[in-house]
Amino acid sequence: MKIKVQTLDAKAAGDVELNDEIFGLELRTDILHRVVNWQLANRRGYARAARERSDVARTGKKFGRQKGGGTARHGNRRAPIFIGGGKAHGPRARSFEQSLNKKIRVLGLKTALSAKAKEGKLIVLKDLELKDAKTKVLRDQLGKLGITSGLFIDGDTPANFRLACANLYKVDVLPVIGANVYDILNHDTLVLTTSAVEKLEARFNG
Repeated sequence: MKIKVQTLDAKAAGDVELNDEIFGLELRTDILHRVVNWQLANRRGYARAARERSDVARTGKKFGRQKGGGTARHGNRRAPIFIGGGKAHGPRARSFEQSLNKKIRVLGLKTALSAKAKEGKLIVLKDLELKDAKTKVLRDQLGKLGITSGLFIDGDTPANFRLACANLYKVDVLPVIGANVYDILNHDTLVLTTSAVEKLEARFNG
């Protein structure tokens, strides 16, 4: 698959040949669904446990008389009705982490890249070099490229570009090693640099 390369100023800068084994796969929504669920589940933090009767350090000595005190019978300060006592039926510690076969994860990323390419929402740029870290300048350049919601993936993102896009809504930057299915699908346009294309192909072929 051949796609044209552009600059940030929306000028032509040649062509690049994309590997069909990475950018030309059939859409597999089931694979994408599994990978996204796996990503979101693993982002969740652990559920914290409350301390129950067996977890608090309070006396178990009986206080007061069994009868004649005019109050209920108690024999343990760890009871939930007392201040400092254990919580009754509190939340338990729980991990939401899931496991997913590496082959499925790799196939999911390739499928996400292929989906953007087939939808015509994949743009390849020569580089992300900016003279100055100016958000307004970058916004105008993205307007020329027709990008309102874009994920930029580069081998080594220049500092000026990272600073310029920091305040732009739905415009994010990732290194090649951080490319993932959820972020790719969560943006309308996927923007790769020629360096990112080379590193992605090397990553899958290696």
